Amino acid sequence: MAKIGFETFDRRGYRMVDTRSGYGEWADTYEGTVEDEMDLALLRRVTTVDWAAADAVADLGCGTGRTGQWLHEQGARAIDGVDVTPEMLAKAEGRGVFRSLAVADARESGLPSGAYPLATTSLIDEHLADVTPFYAEAARLLRDGGSFVHVGFHPHFIMASGMPTHYDGADGPVAIETHVHHLSEQVTAGLAAGLQLTEMHERIIDDVWVQLKPKWDRYRGQPITFALVWRKPAA
Repeated sequence: MAKIGFETFDRRGYRMVDTRSGYGEWADTYEGTVEDEMDLALLRRVTTVDWAAADAVADLGCGTGRTGQWLHEQGARAIDGVDVTPEMLAKAEGRGVFRSLAVADARESGLPSGAYPLATTSLIDEHLADVTPFYAEAARLLRDGGSFVHVGFHPHFIMASGMPTHYDGADGPVAIETHVHHLSEQVTAGLAAGLQLTEMHERIIDDVWVQLKPKWDRYRGQPITFALVWRKPAA
């Protein structure tokens, strides 16, 4: 099946920038614009991962450290974060919950192989043209029996709303490079990396979301984000 680009669905026509430039400019206001309902609400649904038992975590695309903070609060320890944007990493460092932070791509993190019982990502895969290397990197980092928890911007919502990941720039809304990855692409890439799917959840636009964003009432009942939980089987 031929890959369909985001431009097919774009209804906003915002000026689009690359990931590093966009998040560099967005870093100062990011915390005030991204709702916990996007990702943390899904992490709270996960039942097959013992967060507190994680003695090392690879947080890929850690951004300002929102996921890392949540993991720390659940009892996870020794959290190593990587992100392509130094400005976002500076915010993460201020939280004081990471063992290490480094400027690196989630597909090529530079973290040690087989060192982690848990790897996490949140709201980054829509910025990747191909998710295959991303899953391969997560699998490389995991110990046998380890879990990879991936939260993503739902392709259905991207297509239905025509809305890219975006922020308010000095001269109006700015979009960050956005790609559409069908859930079948996610599953195919995860299986190709040797992982086993153990859980899947979708965050649906409901009353809570409409209270946060009343204009989204027209999307009620549609999924906005998803969580996939993978396990690396024992050799």
